[in-house]
Amino acid sequence: MRWNRFGIRGSVMAAVVASAALVVTGCGSGESPGTSARPASVSPDSATPAPVTSPSAASPSVASASASAPSASAAVVTPAVDSSRGVGAAAPACSVGSLKVAARQAADRPSGTGTGAAIVEFTNSSAKACVLKGHPTVAGAGNGSPEKNAPLSVTTTGSAAPVTLAPKGKAWVKLTFVQVQGEADGFCESGAEPVVFPTLVIGLPGAGKHQVALDDGQFAQCDNKVTVTAVSAVKPS
Repeated sequence: MRWNRFGIRGSVMAAVVASAALVVTGCGSGESPGTSARPASVSPDSATPAPVTSPSAASPSVASASASAPSASAAVVTPAVDSSRGVGAAAPACSVGSLKVAARQAADRPSGTGTGAAIVEFTNSSAKACVLKGHPTVAGAGNGSPEKNAPLSVTTTGSAAPVTLAPKGKAWVKLTFVQVQGEADGFCESGAEPVVFPTLVIGLPGAGKHQVALDDGQFAQCDNKVTVTAVSAVKPS
């Protein structure tokens, strides 16, 4: 009986040992899958390259920044213009009230007793820049009265271009008449009677009409004709 008890107990112990061995081997076999499973657990770390693909998402922001850059450069390319400083592109046409007009006999004129040629000077008397352009119209003011003017037949010479006058700036036109010949009252080669005008009425496109007298005499001419230059920033002789 005692042997059987010990034999049975021994077999029970052997079974316990065997089951423990199975547990140990089971744990050992369980570690090897665990170690093979760790790389799978590392895959979240391998997801860290995902931010590397984010530059493609960042590139739109870079593109939008570069796209906004031209708008800034366009603002630089189109500066505001201050016409009060005489920048011609934005300056308006000179008004009648913004001009002071004077006239004198030209140094270079036909020979004879009459006026022959005169220089008309326009001065910007306003505080802002303005523009003159074109060939003038000319009329003789009968008895010095613009209302009783006699329009002259105008022949133009030279091409017209805008001339910007800063405050106190000047521009000129030259008038050349058919010269009165001879002495005293003189005569006209055409046989017409010489005409004397105390003043002339000078008109410019967009700038109105201006009555002007010579600073050293009167306008004497023949044949109701005059040749005119365009407004110029260069003073003629």
